[in-house]
Amino acid sequence: MSGIDGKVIVVTGASSGIGRAASLLLARRGARLVLGARDEEGLATVANDIEAAGGVATHRAIDVTRRDDVQALTTLACDRYGKLDVLISNAGIGPISPLADVRVEDWEAMLDVNVKGLLYGIAAALPIFRRQGFGHFVNTVSTAGIQISPTMAVYAATKNAVRTLTEGLRVESEGKYRVTGISPGFVRTHFAESMTDPSVKQAIQKQMDQIALDPETIALAMAFAIEQPNSVDVNDLVIRPAIQG
Repeated sequence: MSGIDGKVIVVTGASSGIGRAASLLLARRGARLVLGARDEEGLATVANDIEAAGGVATHRAIDVTRRDDVQALTTLACDRYGKLDVLISNAGIGPISPLADVRVEDWEAMLDVNVKGLLYGIAAALPIFRRQGFGHFVNTVSTAGIQISPTMAVYAATKNAVRTLTEGLRVESEGKYRVTGISPGFVRTHFAESMTDPSVKQAIQKQMDQIALDPETIALAMAFAIEQPNSVDVNDLVIRPAIQG
């Protein structure tokens, strides 16, 4: 099935930023959205905005570091709508800092959310896609994994793990599902809020304020990949501000 109308799409990290923008755009194009994030109030706001505009959405508060939570989200999609067309694994955090600061707890948090959270999504959706004979993984990666910058080594490592897992899914797909990795550059989101190093947080926020793209730009890229016919697999998209180095 090509297009977006009628597709059932699960989005993690849906309460703000790219996840929110993607959910609103895809709902406007006729998708039925199943929204997940830790921020239950934010999720409810997004779902209400979708429904107020005539769209269809349901939501559930989840933590992607808990496998049962992610499983519950895909189960909700299948129970409510009878299928799952797309899983957008968008939840991510970036408490970046120099390696010399040895902020081990921040490293572990990034591994838990960015890598294990993605794997839990794969574990939840892959059996559904293989059983259906169709489905689409859309994974949010990052340009941080393409050009490694100071303070971003661990974050970039987690995102390159996402990149590798995304390609691994593609080569194992056997035509039963599609796989897209989208690497945003600076985007106007709450990304800096997860940073625990005040000086790094201030520097990143300043750069975002100066050059960041609107989240809707990334949402359009997701929509482009999703709306292609099942025989077309858009694998790797990099979207960043033209001025970004």
